[in-house]
Amino acid sequence: MEHFDMELDTLKQKLLTMASHAESAVNRAVEALGMRNHDLAIQVKEEDAVLDRFEIEVDDLAIQLLAKAPLASDLRLVTVAMKISQNLERVGDEAAKVAKRARDLSQEPPLKLAVDLPKMAALALEMLKAALDSFVQRDAAVARAVIPRDQEVDALNKQIHRALARQMAEDAGTISRCLNLMIAAKSLERIADHATNIAEEVVYLCEAEDIRHMGKGETKAKG
Repeated sequence: MEHFDMELDTLKQKLLTMASHAESAVNRAVEALGMRNHDLAIQVKEEDAVLDRFEIEVDDLAIQLLAKAPLASDLRLVTVAMKISQNLERVGDEAAKVAKRARDLSQEPPLKLAVDLPKMAALALEMLKAALDSFVQRDAAVARAVIPRDQEVDALNKQIHRALARQMAEDAGTISRCLNLMIAAKSLERIADHATNIAEEVVYLCEAEDIRHMGKGETKAKG
C-alpha cells in the first residue's frame, strides 16, 4: 500500500507538471499573437512535443497503477488522471495552432479591425486554471462552476467569427489575416472545451457521477 501511494503521488505530480506546461503554452501562444512575436510563436510550436511526452509518461504510469488500485476511489483517480492528461495534450495542440497563426500574422500588416481575442483567451485560461485547481483541491463545486462558462466562450467565438466574415466580405485583401484569426479563435474555443472536459472528470472523481452528457443547465443547478 505504501509503495502504491508513492506511485500515485508521482502520477499526480507528473500530471500537475504537465498542467503547468499546458497553461504556459497557451499563455505564450496568446502573447505571441497579441505582440506579433514571431520568435515566441515558433518556440511555442516547437515545444508542443514536451506535452506529447508527458501524456505518454502519465499513461504508462497509470496503466501500471490500474492493476494495483485497492479502492474504487483510487481506480477513479487513475482513470481520471489519464483523461485529464489527454485533454492537456490537446490543449497543447491548440496552443501550437494559435502559435502557428501568430507566426503567419506577424509577417503581415496588422489588421485594423479590433476583435476581442484577448478576452476570449483570458476566459479560456481562467476556465482551465479553475478546472485544474478543482482537481488539486478535489472540489466538485469549483469544477461544476467551470462548465456553464463554456457558453460564454462559444458566444464570443461566434461574435468574432461574424465580425471577421464581414471584414472579409468588405475587403478581399484581409482574407488571409481574417482566416488566421478565425482559426486562432476556434482553437481558444476548443481550449475552453477541454477545460470543461477536465471539470467534468473532476466531478466524476469527487462524486462518482458521470455528468458528461447532461445539459449545462442541469449541471449548473446541481452546483
